[in-house]
Amino acid sequence: MADNDLLGPLTGRTFAAVLFDMDGTLIDSTPAVERSWMRWADEYGVHLTGFGTWHGVPAAQIVPSLMPGTPQLWEQATRRIEQIETEDLTGIEVLPGSREALGVLAPAGRAAIATSCVHDLAVARLGATGLEPPEVLVTADMVEVGKPDPAPYLLAAGRLGVDAADCLVVEDAPAGLASGLAAGAARLALTTTHPDGDLDAEAIVPDLSAVRFVITGDGVRVVPA
Repeated sequence: MADNDLLGPLTGRTFAAVLFDMDGTLIDSTPAVERSWMRWADEYGVHLTGFGTWHGVPAAQIVPSLMPGTPQLWEQATRRIEQIETEDLTGIEVLPGSREALGVLAPAGRAAIATSCVHDLAVARLGATGLEPPEVLVTADMVEVGKPDPAPYLLAAGRLGVDAADCLVVEDAPAGLASGLAAGAARLALTTTHPDGDLDAEAIVPDLSAVRFVITGDGVRVVPA
């Protein structure tokens, strides 16, 4: 694909801000995520062969789908997976292009993170990589319903003082892309976790090293690297 066609309908557009997912978008935590969930499944006697399509969905929404029980049991099981994940930070790395993207956008107040991690887990993973987050960090415990609901991206945009419909969402997972779409945002998908055939977005690139973000007088533009 030629550079001029790489970003498709995103080419030439100006955005008020860029709203990033975290896991699989800015950092690679997939091995830790899958190790943690397999350990959790073993503890709770849940048959789980892989994490599959659950990437990008908050733990509190996953647990009831994996095991029978009561709200009290699900809450306890959710706290346990959050504990396991927070303790397993081995091998978490910054993905290509992430530092550069945040380095351009965050100082200008044009970036936010909306993650399906709870706050303590998000902070632990960011700390393990040394990646400096933008001022606005929306976590799963800040919204009543997480991705694929639009609430996380609506909150992130609101905290930046912009309309989500004027923003670009950057995501690696179908649930997050659905969240961005429901929020009215344009979407840039990364094939860091899922193949492009699983991703519904205006443009799809391998990772953030494929693009650059440029601050203009009107906002932000995304261009091929």
